Amino acid sequence: MSVRTQSSEEPAGVVHRAGFACFVGRPNAGKSTLTNALVGQKVAITANQPQTTRHTVRGIVHRPDAQLILVDTPGLHKPRTLLGERLNDVVRTTWAEVDVIGFCLPANEKLGPGDRFIAKELASIKKTPKIAIVTKTDLVDGKALAEQLIAIDQLGKELGFEWAEIVPVSAVGDKQVGLLADLIVPLLPEGPALYPDGELTDEPEQVMIAELIREAALEGVRDELPHSIAVVVEEMLPREGRPADKPLLDIHAFVYIERPSQKGIVIGPKGKRLKEVGIKSRKQIEALLGTPVFLDLHVKVAKDWQRDPRQLRKLGF
Repeated sequence: MSVRTQSSEEPAGVVHRAGFACFVGRPNAGKSTLTNALVGQKVAITANQPQTTRHTVRGIVHRPDAQLILVDTPGLHKPRTLLGERLNDVVRTTWAEVDVIGFCLPANEKLGPGDRFIAKELASIKKTPKIAIVTKTDLVDGKALAEQLIAIDQLGKELGFEWAEIVPVSAVGDKQVGLLADLIVPLLPEGPALYPDGELTDEPEQVMIAELIREAALEGVRDELPHSIAVVVEEMLPREGRPADKPLLDIHAFVYIERPSQKGIVIGPKGKRLKEVGIKSRKQIEALLGTPVFLDLHVKVAKDWQRDPRQLRKLGF
C-alpha cells in the first residue's frame, strides 16, 4: 500500500501535461470543497447536506508544468426520482471521459454500502488510474486515520484493482492539497494547456450565479427542503444610462420550489428570508463578477419538478 504523506521533491521536468480529473464519492464526501481548495477560489457549490452539485463544474488548476481540469460530478447514489437517475448518468459519462478518477472517502466515517457500491463501479473502469483521497482528516486522530487507510487499501484488493495512490487530505485545513495535485499531474497526458491562463472555470456565468443563489437559499432550510430548490437566471443586463465608471448589472432570477406550502419557508415572515438570500448571494455574485449587481429574486412553484422530464429540461437538467 502506497500512502503519500509528504511532498515529492523531484524537480519539475520540461514536459507539460494537461488533462481532466474528477472526484467521485457518495454525496457529501468533500468533493466540492476539495475542488475549491485546489483551484483556490470558490467555483463549486458546497453544502453540508448531500446532492447539492447538479452541474458539472470544472475548476482549472494552472501550474508551470501542467494544467489540471477538475470535473466535479454529483454524488452517485441510489436514485429515487428521474432527476436522481439523470444525475447518475452524468457521473458515469464523466468517468468514461477523464484521465484520472479521485475517489473521496471521509476519514471520519467508516466505509459503508454506498462506498462499496461506487468502488464496485470504479473496478469496472479498467484503464483509468484511480486515486483514493481520504478527506476531512482534520476531524480524526492518527489511529482512526490509519484504520481508514488500511480499510481503503483492502477495499481495492477485494475488488481486484490497485489504487494508483492513497492520499489523506484536509481541504479545510489545507493539508496535503498541493501534494494531491503533484500526484495527479504525472497521470495526465502530455500536451499544451487546454484553457487560457487565468481562467478558473468554464461554467457559464449564469450557471455559477444560479448555484450561488441556490446555496444561499438552502442556508437554514436544508432539513425542510434539501432537494426541492432550483434556480434559473432569466436575464442579466447592464443597467442603461449608467456612467462607464459606475456600471450596474441587473440580474433577474427565479427560485423554483415543488409545492405552494414551501413558498412561505423560502420567503420567510414578511419576506425576511428571501431578503437575506438576496443580500448574501449578491455579495458573492459581485465578488465573482467584479461589478456591482442589482439582484431581483422571485419564488415560483414548479409542481413536482424533480419527477417531470419537461420541467427538468426547462430547469437545465
